[in-house]
Amino acid sequence: MSDKICNVFISHIHEDDHRLQPLKDLLKTKGCEARDSSITSEKPNNAKDPDYIMNGILKPAIDWAGTMVVLVSPDTKDSDWVTKEIEYAHEQGKNIVGVWDDGETGCEIPEALQQLADHMVPWDGEQIVDAIFDRLDGWRDPQGQPMEPRSIPRYRC
Repeated sequence: MSDKICNVFISHIHEDDHRLQPLKDLLKTKGCEARDSSITSEKPNNAKDPDYIMNGILKPAIDWAGTMVVLVSPDTKDSDWVTKEIEYAHEQGKNIVGVWDDGETGCEIPEALQQLADHMVPWDGEQIVDAIFDRLDGWRDPQGQPMEPRSIPRYRC
């Protein structure tokens, strides 16, 4: 049994659906059971109206979560939905954690994540859990090394 439960929304591109369970399994090995409210192929969103998708499906799922985790793979940067999810999570004051996908060596990340993320961490269960619970300072590259400080002003309203 896990020591902690974390309610997360894992923002990702649908091509990376298969990576969510390994991510949750990794967290579980570090004592954190992730309850995930994200939309996946197992819990599909069959709506067609973008306003309904955002307001009726995604916003409530993000509101429920304490932390937004963004799974970063090479094509994540091109997803308008991931950007919208990050921006909404930021507006709600959510902790935003970017996670480099397993084996990723440093692809480009979405601009919204670059500007708004609280943490960026490698595929390392301990660092991810520390970031989810806001016990980690700074950003980490895919190898877990500290990244250069960013000069981006942060405002929480």
